[in-house]
Amino acid sequence: MSFWDRLTGGKPKPQTENLDYLSEALALERQGDYDAALTSYRLALRQRPNNHKVLQNMAIACCYRRALTIEPKLSGAHYGLAFLLLRRGDVSDAAYHLEAFLMDPPRGPEAERWVKHAQKTLDEMKGAEPPPPPTPKVKTSEYPGILE
Repeated sequence: MSFWDRLTGGKPKPQTENLDYLSEALALERQGDYDAALTSYRLALRQRPNNHKVLQNMAIACCYRRALTIEPKLSGAHYGLAFLLLRRGDVSDAAYHLEAFLMDPPRGPEAERWVKHAQKTLDEMKGAEPPPPPTPKVKTSEYPGILE
């Protein structure tokens, strides 16, 4: 150790590798291992305590998905999960949960507002999908054995 190192307190410690706990948690969530995903989300939150994406994904994995494993017809969980998935960009899963919500929606005057919002969002999502390619019409002159 050189004189300067001793004077300044030694050589700087090598920085530890910054693990990407958020990516790990997303992968675990896709595999259906919500408990392990939640652990990785907590570790990601320790690295970045103010990261709203980590908190949002924790809500998806922990609260809504967990609630749906206990009660698959829980309309509020389907509704909340659908909109969090939309924010994450997972359109197909969001559509699934909106449809599940609309299959057994809550009743009452307050719930009507949420049902309309879910239906409007689902309609907009379906309108954004590209239409299927048109089927070309076969001309009978090209195929003499086919009659119109």
